[in-house]
Amino acid sequence: MFSLKEARKKTIDGLGAKYIERLQAGETVQVRPRGNSMRGKIESGQLCTVAPIADSESIKVGDIVLCRVHGAQYLHLVKAVRDGQFQIGNNRGGNNGWVAARSLFGLLVEVAD
Repeated sequence: MFSLKEARKKTIDGLGAKYIERLQAGETVQVRPRGNSMRGKIESGQLCTVAPIADSESIKVGDIVLCRVHGAQYLHLVKAVRDGQFQIGNNRGGNNGWVAARSLFGLLVEVAD
């Protein structure tokens, strides 16, 4: 039996894992993430179009990326950039951690209902 935190992590991991390979192959993907961590930027269930990242140097604070932090996949904000590292967090004040460019897979380019 999973705890709520474990169940939520499984859902997030399932969301990102199946799209990362497609993004790495150069495909743009569409996802409908569930949850409230990005409320105000992405509402639960909205259609999100995510494009491959061609150049990590173009990623800036405020961008929303599909990324992997500590083994979990997120569609979260870039909160800071420092020496080729990116701080990832949600839109509710939480931080997931710092990652290298190799852990960024896609850039949110459109949100629709």
